[in-house]
Amino acid sequence: MNADSSLTAPSLTEIEQQAHIYFSGGNYKAASQHYEQMLVDDPAQASYYWHLGLALVLQGQEAEAQFTWMTPILEAESEVQQEQLTLELINVLSVEADRQETLSNYETAWLLRQHLREFAPNNTDNLLRTLGLALQAKIFSFEDSLLPEIIHCLQTVSSAAALCPDRLLQVSQLLLQLNPGHAATLNFLESCIPYLSGKQLTEWIDWVLAAATRHSQNSQFTIASKLNYLAIPLVLDNIKILLNIIYQLQGGSIVDRLESIKLAERCLELATNPSEKISATNALLSSWLYSGGDWKQAVEIYQTYKALLQALIKSYAQMPNAIGEVVDVEQKLGFLSNLAPVGSLFFYFEDEPKTNRPLRNQIAQIAQSHLRTVLSDEVSKYQSRSPLLLTASDRKRLPRIGYFAGTLRQHSVGWLSRWLLTYHNRDRFDIHLYSPRPSQDPIQQQFRQEYGDRFHDVSSNIADIANQIYDDQIDILVEMDSLTNFGGCGVVALKPAPIQVHWLGYDASGIPGVDYFIVDPYVVPEDAQSYYSETLWRLPHTYIAVDGFETHTPSLRRDQLGIPGDAIIYLSSQTGLKRNIDNVRLQMQVIKAVPNSYFLIKSFLANPEFIKTFFQDVAESEGVSADRLRFLPDVSSEFVHRANLAIADVVLDTYPYNGATTTLEALWTGLPIVTRVGEQFAARNSYTMMMNAGITEGISWNDDEYLEWGIKLGQDAALRQDIFYRLKRSRHTSPLWNGRQFAQDMESAYEQMWERL
Repeated sequence: MNADSSLTAPSLTEIEQQAHIYFSGGNYKAASQHYEQMLVDDPAQASYYWHLGLALVLQGQEAEAQFTWMTPILEAESEVQQEQLTLELINVLSVEADRQETLSNYETAWLLRQHLREFAPNNTDNLLRTLGLALQAKIFSFEDSLLPEIIHCLQTVSSAAALCPDRLLQVSQLLLQLNPGHAATLNFLESCIPYLSGKQLTEWIDWVLAAATRHSQNSQFTIASKLNYLAIPLVLDNIKILLNIIYQLQGGSIVDRLESIKLAERCLELATNPSEKISATNALLSSWLYSGGDWKQAVEIYQTYKALLQALIKSYAQMPNAIGEVVDVEQKLGFLSNLAPVGSLFFYFEDEPKTNRPLRNQIAQIAQSHLRTVLSDEVSKYQSRSPLLLTASDRKRLPRIGYFAGTLRQHSVGWLSRWLLTYHNRDRFDIHLYSPRPSQDPIQQQFRQEYGDRFHDVSSNIADIANQIYDDQIDILVEMDSLTNFGGCGVVALKPAPIQVHWLGYDASGIPGVDYFIVDPYVVPEDAQSYYSETLWRLPHTYIAVDGFETHTPSLRRDQLGIPGDAIIYLSSQTGLKRNIDNVRLQMQVIKAVPNSYFLIKSFLANPEFIKTFFQDVAESEGVSADRLRFLPDVSSEFVHRANLAIADVVLDTYPYNGATTTLEALWTGLPIVTRVGEQFAARNSYTMMMNAGITEGISWNDDEYLEWGIKLGQDAALRQDIFYRLKRSRHTSPLWNGRQFAQDMESAYEQMWERL
C-alpha cells in the first residue's frame, strides 16, 4: 500500500484536480465519485481512501467512511505500516477539521475531530479541540464523557505535558460563558492551572474573575465564590484583586464572609501606602460587621480606620501626593475609586455628623483631586459643558436627566426608585438610565421595558461611564448609590454633567463634583448645611415615596417558633452592619421590661452563629433569658419577608443607622416602630418616614424615650391597634405613599436646578 498522501498541485492528475475542486466547493458527492474512480485506477494509493472517506463523512455516510478508512490500514503488511497509515489519516482529518473550523463550520469540524478521536483516543489536544468546537457549535452537553476524559488527561501530567496553553484558554472561556457554576467546569478550570503561566495565566485569572464579578452582580454569590476560590491562591500578592474579591465574598455564605476577613487581613499585610492601608482596613471592618463578629474587636478596627483617614488628610495637606505613588494608571484608578467612598462606616458606629461629615468631605476632596489628575483629558472635555459655556437656547429647554446606579435591579434602591421612574413625565423630560450591573430580575426588566433604548448597560470603568453620560448630553445626573458604590463616586468626581445630584441610596458622598443632595424637612437637621459640601435640596414632604409593596404568603407562624398566641412579639430585621451594641442593649431592656414578650431577630448578610452569640451575650448581661430570643433564617424572596412582618407587634429600629426600606415595609404593613432620632442622615430615615405617614408614637430623641416607647407600645394593645388603623388609612392620604406626586416634586426640583444654573 502506497502511503504517499501528498496531493500537491504540480503532481495532481486531471481527475485528481477535478476531485479537489469538487471537494473544496462542497460538492462531496461528485468528489466521492472521482475518488472512487481514482481507486479503481490505483487501489494502492492510501490518500485516495482518506479523501474518499472525508467526502463520505461530509455526506452523512459515516459507516461507509469508517470502512473506507480502515481498508488500507487492515491491509497493511506490518504494524509499523499500520501506525504510519493511521498517523497519515489523523493528519488528513486534522487538516480538514482545521479548514472547516476556519470556515466557521464548527459542527462539521467537530464531527471530523470525533472521528479523529477514534483513531487517537488519548490525544489530549484533539480532545480539547473537539470540546471547543462542540461549545462553539452549541452542541455540547455536560452529559457527554468528553469533558471528564479531558479533566482526567489534565490530571495525568504525562498525557498532557505538550498541551497548548491557548487551547486551554479558549475552552476555559467558552465554559465560563456556558455554565461557570457547573462542577465539571470548575474541575476543568482548576485542572488547567498547572499548564498556564505568564500571559496565559494572567488571562485565565482575568476571565475567571470577570465571570465571578458578573455572577456576584446578579446576586449569584455561590457561583461567584466558587470561581473566586479558584483564583485566590494565584492572586494573594495582588491587593487590588483581593479587595474586589473581598466585597464579593461579603454577599456570600458564612464561610465566604469568614474568608473575606482573612483576605482583608492579608491586604493589610500587603499595604504599603496610605491609600492601600485605608482600603484594606475598610474591607476588614465591613467584612467584620457583615459577619456580625465580636463588637469589641470591630470597635478597635474602627478606631484604626478613623485614625488612618485622619492621618491621610493631615499628610495630604502637607504633601498632596501622600496617597502613594502608583505607576500603573488602571491600578491607581482602582485605588482611587476604592478611596472615594471610604468613611461610610462612620455612620454605623457614631452619630456625629458635625465631626465626621467634614472628615468624609476631605477624603472625597482628595479622591476627586487625584482622579481628575489621572483622567485630566476626560475632565477637560467635560468642562466644555460647564454652566458658563451653556447657550441661552440650552437654558430655555427642559433638562435631559440621567440616573446612574448599580442598584437599578432587585435591590432596595430598585424597589424604591421604580415609582419615580414609572411616573416620570417622559413626554416632557428626556430620561436615561445607566446601569453597570445587567440583571434578568423583574425590577430591571421593568426598567428596560419602560425605557427601551434609554436604558444603558455600561461598563464598570468610570471613564467609560462618564464618557457615555457626556456623549448623551445629560444635563442633570442623579447618582443613586453614593457611598455604597465605588464607581458612582468616581463618575461624579469627573463631573460629566453640568448638574450632579445624590439621591436615595445613602448619605451624600461629599464629592465636590456633586451639586445637590435631595433631602426633606426631617431627614437632616435644620443646621445640616453647615457640614455638607453639597447644597441640600429639601423637597416639600419626603425625599422618597412609594405606592406600596407586593407580598406573598408568609412562612412564619407563632406555634412553629414556640411563641404563645398571647405573647408580645418585637422584631428587628437588619443587616449585620447595623447591629450596634448600645442599641441592642436598649432593645434587651425593652424585652426585659415587658412580660411575656419575645424578640425576633433577623440579620441578613451576617454569620448566624456570630449574631446568635452576640445577642445572647448582650441578653445575658441585661438579665434577659436566651429562650426569649428567636433567630429567623433568610427567606426565599422579599415578598415572603414582607408577608412575615405581620407576625410582629412592634418593630425595634436600629441606631445610629436606622432602617429605611425595612421601615417603609413595616409602616406599609401597619406596624408600630420604635426609633431613635439622631443627627446624621442615617439616624433620621425612620423619623421622616413616620412623620410623613402621620405617626409620632414611637419617635424618641434619646435612649430613655426609646425604652419608654418600646415598653408602652408593647403593653398598650389599644395604641398598637390605633396605629395600625391610622397607617392603613394613610395609604390613601400620606405623601409617603404617593409616588405620582413625588415624581412631580422631583421634576419641579430638576426644573428649578436647571433655572438656577
